[in-house]
Amino acid sequence: MRQIRIPAAFMRGGTSNALVFHEKDLPADHSQWDAIFLAAIGSPDPNGRQLNGMGGGISSLSKVCVISPPSRADADIGYTFAQVSVRDAQVSYGSNCGNMSSAMGPFAVDEGLVPATGNDALVRIHNTNTNKIIHSRFAIDDGSAAVDGMQALPGVAGTGAPVRLEFLDPGGAGTGRLLPTGNVVDMLHPEGFEPIEASLVDSANPAVFVAAADLGISGAELPADLDARSDLMDRLRAIREAGGVAMGLPPSPNKPTIGFVSPAQDAVLLSGEAVSAESGDLTGRMVSMGNVHRALPLTGTICMATAARIEGTVVNRCLRNGADDIRIIQPSGVIVCAADVARKNDNWHVEKATVVRTQRRLFDGFVYVPASALARMAAA
Repeated sequence: MRQIRIPAAFMRGGTSNALVFHEKDLPADHSQWDAIFLAAIGSPDPNGRQLNGMGGGISSLSKVCVISPPSRADADIGYTFAQVSVRDAQVSYGSNCGNMSSAMGPFAVDEGLVPATGNDALVRIHNTNTNKIIHSRFAIDDGSAAVDGMQALPGVAGTGAPVRLEFLDPGGAGTGRLLPTGNVVDMLHPEGFEPIEASLVDSANPAVFVAAADLGISGAELPADLDARSDLMDRLRAIREAGGVAMGLPPSPNKPTIGFVSPAQDAVLLSGEAVSAESGDLTGRMVSMGNVHRALPLTGTICMATAARIEGTVVNRCLRNGADDIRIIQPSGVIVCAADVARKNDNWHVEKATVVRTQRRLFDGFVYVPASALARMAAA
C-alpha cells in the first residue's frame, strides 16, 4: 500500500523532541490518531531504537503534540499531548509534557494562530490532558518567536531565547487534589517488596516520591547505571503502581510517575562534569516508561518543587532551606523551579509554578505514514 503524508513540524521543547500537528490536519475521528502517531514515531520497536520513525528510542524523544483552536475563553490555543511508547503499541494521553509546552506558544505565533506585536508575546495555552492553563511568555524577533539568546538549559547543547512558563493552579491536574490521599506521607505496600514511605503529590502531573536512602542508593547515580539494575527498576515499578492505586488512578504505564530524592550532594553529570552540593538545594531523579530520565521532565520538576514546599513530605525533608527558587541537581545539571505554595484553611494550595525553558523548530513539511498501518488499526 502507499504512504499518506501529513503536514507536521518537528520541534525541540526544553529537553524533549516531538512531532507537532495541527488538529485540522488529522482525522476528525480521534480513534485513528493512535495508528498515525505510532507509525510516525516508529513504534512499537522491540529493538528500542525507533529507526523506522521520528522517535529517538527514549520516552523524552517519543512524543506528539496536537494544536487546536481554543475551547476556553481564557486560552488562545488548545494543546493535546500524546506520549508514545517505544517498545509497545501504546499511546497515552493521560498527562502533559511540560518541556514540549515551551514550544507551543512559539509554534502558535509562528503559524499565525496568535498575533504577535511588539517585542514580547504572551500565549495562553489550554492543556487538554490536564484541563489546566499555562502562560507562555517569550521574546518576538521581526514578528516571529525569538530563538537566539543566552539562556542555557541543562541537557541541551548551546543556548537559546528564554521561554517563561507559568503553570497556573497546577494542583490536582490528574486526580483533582494536590494531595490525593489527604496525607503528606503514606505507607505504600508494593506487591512483592517491603513497605515504603512515600509522598503522593499531584501538581502539573501526579507523582510518587520516595527517599533514595530507603531504596538503598545514594540518589546521585547516573541513569544508565540505575536502568541496568533490574531489581531496583522492578521495585520502582511496583511502588509506582501501588502509589497509583492509592491515588485512585486507573492502571497506566506513565501515570503517576515516580521519583526519588536525596539531599543536595556532589555528583557527576552525564557530560562528565562534576557539580558540588552547594550548587543545589535537592537531588532528584525521575522514572517514566521504564527508564530513568536523562533530564528531569518539566511537569515532574514542578511536582517535585511543589512537594518540596509542603511541610513533612519526603521531598521537603531533603530540601536545603532558605532559597526562594529550588535548585534540583539532576543527571544533566541543575534545574531551577519556583513554586508558590501556601497552607489555606488547613489545606495546601499551589497558586502557580514557574520555570524557564528554550525551544526551537527543527524542521517542518510532511511526515509520512504507511496507509497499511491505518488499515491494520481499523481491522483490529
